[in-house]
Amino acid sequence: MKSITTLYFQLKVQDHFNMREEIKKARIKKKVLKQYPNAQVTYTDNGVQIMSGDIFIAEEFYLPVTNSEDKAWEYAALACRTAQQFNRTHPSRMDLSDIESKINRINRRRGPRGKRKLKGN
Repeated sequence: MKSITTLYFQLKVQDHFNMREEIKKARIKKKVLKQYPNAQVTYTDNGVQIMSGDIFIAEEFYLPVTNSEDKAWEYAALACRTAQQFNRTHPSRMDLSDIESKINRINRRRGPRGKRKLKGN
């Protein structure tokens, strides 16, 4: 005869788990609102979307419309994070003119380097 064991948590521990979930949801929402300050939840016939004006935030990465508001915020946060990572490593950002202008600024600040001519000789 197998004994069935159930996992029992004290109410204090269960409240802690629920609190952690609420904190995670708040952080996800805060990240999206930092990049899109006027983002809001829109309920459509297809489901729930996070819209910023007329822009569906997760559409660019073909993330689906969902029935859960929390899942919609997660998809919007994923789209924001993916866009940020893509922009960080995009080839047009790796342009040599930026590096050249930075080196020129440093050299102007440091002053001339090399042989100096002595006055009077």
